[in-house]
Amino acid sequence: MLIEQILKMKGGEVLTIEASKTLGDAARFLDDARIGAVVAVNGDDLAGVLSERDILRQVARHGAEALNMSVEESMTRGVITANPAESLDQCLARMTDRRVRHLPVMRDGKLAGIISIGDLVKWKIEETRAEADAMVEYIKGQ
Repeated sequence: MLIEQILKMKGGEVLTIEASKTLGDAARFLDDARIGAVVAVNGDDLAGVLSERDILRQVARHGAEALNMSVEESMTRGVITANPAESLDQCLARMTDRRVRHLPVMRDGKLAGIISIGDLVKWKIEETRAEADAMVEYIKGQ
């Protein structure tokens, strides 16, 4: 299965936050949206990814003052991305190898969606289930 197909079924909406916002703003945003990570942008450009863990690390290091720090100071830079033509297995391997849980999907230099490890595992299970069902039907037909 290709990432393009997953995005069509999942939807391509990507929640973003300006990198200039504070960690307090980001924490409220994550809580309101009920998500664990958000793509940080500078205008239309991908700047990084900020996760709950990033915020927690800053609070552990700096206390409550961390909530006044900018997203840009705390986000993961040099974000690993995916493109719509890649396969589910390619992205799963990259996420495992690089130990990341979210991949922004880029199309022609623009943010086209985001996939999480949970999304990919869900689709991998569905793919495996469909293959098993097809095998059962094939065997029954023999």
